[in-house]
Amino acid sequence: MKITSADFVMSNSNVAKCPNEPLPEYAFIGRSNVGKSSLINMLMERKGLAKTSGRPGKTQLINHFKINNNWFLVDLPGYGYARVSKKDKKTFQKYITEYFQKRKQLVCGFVLVDIRHDPQPVDLEFMEWLGTNQIPFAIIFTKADKLKPAAIEKYANNYLQKLLDGVWEEAPTHFITSSSNRMGREELLGFIEDINQEFFKNQ
Repeated sequence: MKITSADFVMSNSNVAKCPNEPLPEYAFIGRSNVGKSSLINMLMERKGLAKTSGRPGKTQLINHFKINNNWFLVDLPGYGYARVSKKDKKTFQKYITEYFQKRKQLVCGFVLVDIRHDPQPVDLEFMEWLGTNQIPFAIIFTKADKLKPAAIEKYANNYLQKLLDGVWEEAPTHFITSSSNRMGREELLGFIEDINQEFFKNQ
């Protein structure tokens, strides 16, 4: 997929006020500091599209970007470890769950995890919640450039095996990415393009 346009549309915390166009939507979410904004900017080839920050928890609203005028990329607040008050964090969690439960345009969520780390309870709980609610999602491993090539597959397989040792019968679709060397970009955009084609074929 060639990215010809990537335009910021709106930020808000009310799912009912999200864009009402009948376009497929892909939501990106992960723990704070997982490299979500950098990944989005790499995918879209726009340096400042999603705001990156050294301070975890920078994204605090539902951010919609219209891509190629035919699908939406949604940048959601990170969960866990963000330096915000408990009251604010509870608000974020409420509209994150409302978004996934009520957003009819959502066709796939992408859960970002740092490939170097073992599965974290908050990630596992969130993925289990998505599965229980029958919300399609895929895992995006980030920061693969931090590992030697031989270790990348090993770390990813170890992570997926731990999922299979838990509640999952089969591992979710996954992508291995790096925002610094563009690893995984074509595969991820190709996955989105395939879903888009199916989506519009059935309209």
